[in-house]
Amino acid sequence: MPLFIVLNLALTFFAQTNNAFKSILLMPLLTDISLGVALISLVGTLFKKTRNLIWYDLFSSAVLLVWFADWQSYFKEDSPMFFFYPLYFSILTALVSLYVINARDKIDKDSLIIMQSLVNKAIIQPWVIMLCLFLSLEAKQNFMLFPTLMTLFVIRYSLASYLKGR
Repeated sequence: MPLFIVLNLALTFFAQTNNAFKSILLMPLLTDISLGVALISLVGTLFKKTRNLIWYDLFSSAVLLVWFADWQSYFKEDSPMFFFYPLYFSILTALVSLYVINARDKIDKDSLIIMQSLVNKAIIQPWVIMLCLFLSLEAKQNFMLFPTLMTLFVIRYSLASYLKGR
């Protein structure tokens, strides 16, 4: 998810500075476009023929932009969550990409069978997590729900990309 990592690092920077690009990120038009991209990505994961890892990257990036713009008005502008959450997401995704996905040949067959059964379970299907992420955008009083679900989404991405490479 390279777009997601780069976008998180950019948001980390923009949360600390007060430049003109930050005001572009807060525009309602960009939020609406991001919501549309997220919905298209959700629909893209529902069809087996279009099931591709790019949907994870597009969805997570779009939802992140919506979160950043929507929650800025609810919390203080200099709230540390707008710096630390994107930093956490970028580090988590980079570590997952480097260490988990690239270690495909070092896993035993039993673990691979368990991972495949987890991917096939209905509770951790990508569209279920995506819907929960949409709902967490509105749960501003529970500000830990969004990063928790995004972490689960990154873990689901790592499972999908690990098994796709096998």
